[in-house]
Amino acid sequence: MPTLLEQMGGVQGIVASSIPVAVFVVVNIITSLQPALIAALAAGVVIAVWRIARKQPLQPAVSGLFGVGVAAFIAYRTGEARGFYLPGLIYSAVFALAFLVSVIVRRPLAGVVWHGINGDGQSWRKDPRLLRAYTYASLLWTLVFAARLVVQGLLYQADEATWLGIARLAMGYPLIGVALLGTIWAVSRARQAPKHAA
Repeated sequence: MPTLLEQMGGVQGIVASSIPVAVFVVVNIITSLQPALIAALAAGVVIAVWRIARKQPLQPAVSGLFGVGVAAFIAYRTGEARGFYLPGLIYSAVFALAFLVSVIVRRPLAGVVWHGINGDGQSWRKDPRLLRAYTYASLLWTLVFAARLVVQGLLYQADEATWLGIARLAMGYPLIGVALLGTIWAVSRARQAPKHAA
C-alpha cells in the first residue's frame, strides 16, 4: 500500500497543488479579478498536463484544480476577489476544530496524520511519551490554523483582498513549516526520552 504522502504525489505534489492559488494571488494584486481567475485555472490545467506528461500521480493536480475551480466560481459569482479565499477560511476553521477536538478525545490528529503519511500504523498511541508529544504538536497545529482563520478572517471582513492574498501566501508554507518542525522536534524528543520519564 502506498503511504498517504505517496498518494498525494510527495512533497512535489503538495507544492504543485498550491501553485494555482499563488498565481491567483499575484495576478490579482498586479491586475484584477478576471485575469487572476483565468490565470489560476490555466495554471491548474498546465500542472495537470505536466504531471500526465511525466506519468506522475494526477490526484494532487486534480485536487488543486478542483480547489481552485471552487474558489474561482465563488469569486466569479460574488464578483469579489475576496470570495476566492472563502474556501481557505472554511478549511482553516475545520482543521483548527479537528485538531482541537482530537486533543480533547486523546487521539491527537498530528500523530494520526504523521503515521498515516509514513505508513507506520497507529500503535504509537500505546506509548505515553509519543501520545504526549503528538498532543503538544496537535495544539501547535490548532494554533496555526486558528491564527490563519483569525487574521485572514479579519481581512476578509474588511474586504482587503490584496492584503488577504498576501496573508494567504505568508501564512501558508511558512506557518506549516513551523508546525511541521515543531512536530518533528516534539516527537524526536519523546523518542529519546527514557521510558520511565513517561
